[in-house]
Amino acid sequence: MRAFIVDRYKKKSALRLGEMPEPALRDDDVLVEIHAAGLNLLDSKVRDGEFKLILPYRPPFILGHDLAGIVIRIGPKVRHFKPGDEVYARPRDGRVGTFAQFIAINEADLALKPKNLTMEEAASIPLVGLTAWQVLVERADLRKGQKVLIHAGSGGVGTFAIQLAKHLGATVATTTSTANAELVRGLGADVVIDYKNEDFEKVLSGYDVVLNSLDGDTLQKSLKVLKPGGKLISISGPPDPDFAGEQGLNWVLKQVMRFLSFGIRRKAKARRINYSFLFMRASGEQLRQITSLIEAGIIRPVMDRAFPFEATNEALAYIETGRSKGKVVVRLK
Repeated sequence: MRAFIVDRYKKKSALRLGEMPEPALRDDDVLVEIHAAGLNLLDSKVRDGEFKLILPYRPPFILGHDLAGIVIRIGPKVRHFKPGDEVYARPRDGRVGTFAQFIAINEADLALKPKNLTMEEAASIPLVGLTAWQVLVERADLRKGQKVLIHAGSGGVGTFAIQLAKHLGATVATTTSTANAELVRGLGADVVIDYKNEDFEKVLSGYDVVLNSLDGDTLQKSLKVLKPGGKLISISGPPDPDFAGEQGLNWVLKQVMRFLSFGIRRKAKARRINYSFLFMRASGEQLRQITSLIEAGIIRPVMDRAFPFEATNEALAYIETGRSKGKVVVRLK
């Protein structure tokens, strides 16, 4: 099958379009013919080698973390899917590879595609939808009447998280550029901070939750907008000891995580704020809950553009510019 392959870890290197064997099917796997694949900055970071300590993929491997497609075959222990089903997913770590014609995916990671979305729209959802869900619903336990700051509101995670936070009844502030202010307001943002002309930490105060997806400087400033007891949840690092424990990392890596996050954890503790790092996990069950919100019209995908499969490298370069609004996908069918 045709696939985009990482031959070796190298910053900003091109993926190789080549032939790979069709994946073998385990007993609880579903073989999916991929019709569209979403792109994420995570793809670039994995290709660059930034996650090789915690996600030790051995080149050559196929990149890609989002998919929508049609079930071709199922393993003997699969109970919830059948050939012909339209599905979408974010495959679990260790088994990614959606920049390809086919993928074998554990049944537990898969969900039926929302009926009101195209394949391209559906492929844009899993990683960002699950990330927003796990930050706001699981980790933050965001409630009606609370206030949340979502950084980078026009990005993939941001556009989904704004809509989910509004559905949960929160007051939502977000940072974005002037050009994207109307987009995020249309998604439900109550307070829009133009990060080029305003300092969000001087404008906002008394917030319950911050979702950070930006750099360390933004992370530090975010402490100032939270009230005591507030939660600072970062999806861009630094990873903390709890994350190391969840991942089952060895003692040395646990100490590395402890060191990397020491500064922000110390400052957060001094302000009586809870800091945590979240690295999303695959979950078909959570995707089914997201599907119900999409089919009810509560959340809609925000798409920037779709590239042909052959232009996957160009699509990755485009999202690396940071200028995309919402998600970028590649079409295979």
